[in-house]
Amino acid sequence: MSRNVVFMGTPDFAVGTLEALIASDGYRVTAVFSQPDKPKGRSKTLQAPPVKETALAAGIPVFQPVRIREPEWLLKLQELQPDVIVVVAFGQIIPQAILDLPKYGCINVHASLLPMYRGAAPIQWAVINGDRESGVTTMRMDAGLDTGDMIMTEKVTLAPDETGGSLFDRLSDVGAKLLIRTLDAVFDGTAQYVKQPAESPTPYASMLTKQDGEVDWTQSAAQIECRIRGLDPWPGTWTKYRGRTLKLWKAQAEPADGTDAACAGITDRAAADGTGVHGTDAACGTCAAPGTVVEVTKTTLKVRTGQGILSVLELQPEGKKRMDVASYLRGNAVAAGDVLGS
Repeated sequence: MSRNVVFMGTPDFAVGTLEALIASDGYRVTAVFSQPDKPKGRSKTLQAPPVKETALAAGIPVFQPVRIREPEWLLKLQELQPDVIVVVAFGQIIPQAILDLPKYGCINVHASLLPMYRGAAPIQWAVINGDRESGVTTMRMDAGLDTGDMIMTEKVTLAPDETGGSLFDRLSDVGAKLLIRTLDAVFDGTAQYVKQPAESPTPYASMLTKQDGEVDWTQSAAQIECRIRGLDPWPGTWTKYRGRTLKLWKAQAEPADGTDAACAGITDRAAADGTGVHGTDAACGTCAAPGTVVEVTKTTLKVRTGQGILSVLELQPEGKKRMDVASYLRGNAVAAGDVLGS
């Protein structure tokens, strides 16, 4: 017997799960709910969400509520009579009346090992924070933000060069398979529901903006390198150089060379007694302020950070394509002592 499923999702991440449901023998997707089409590019042409495109290609009716909590959508769902509602990155808060509607509840696929990284951008924040593992959790939704009872989890180990984009693709695939296993357990009565603790051990994984991509050169080289990977492909990590935006796509963190601690002490003394400025104090020697270019060759561009050196490997000048550092240096006269940042 096929179970009646209503699917709610919007971006690429949700497509794999919808496709898995469509391909399954035991589940029949009777309707898909997705966010409204949005204008894109300079022409502002309306573009359908990836989930909508997938559903229409499979002949499944699509509904696009501006606000799912409006009474008309509860009535529509009552007409559809779903056994279960599957929610994957839908982008709206589901009201209690809808959560209570299906006999088997609303099952959510969340791209973190809950209770870690509740929120809209768990994938990127796991990479930004340098985590060694991530994963997917399925849960029975409640009125809270990613606080429902957990059903199943699956862990993945992050690669040293993991990006937000590569982890996104991996977890999308993991989530699709985990959802089918979860539904099988829910419907055959073997699912185990585990209550989450009230507090998460990590900060809320807030939605990212372009401003989150600006490099803070006072952070360590390792922190900046993780941010570059975590924000690849969107929104990208950037800094200012000679008044123009310079995106950083790949870099390597080099350990502190022993001058960082000394620089910090000199900076503290200079600030206290006014005898010098970090990077120019005679006692500072080879030290430089965070954001300062400290080494340039035909193939290398190295920048001092708050701790350690960041070797830039791939970048993108404003208005141009992404390129390796050697290509960039052939057309740009960067010199040691130049300063990156606002």
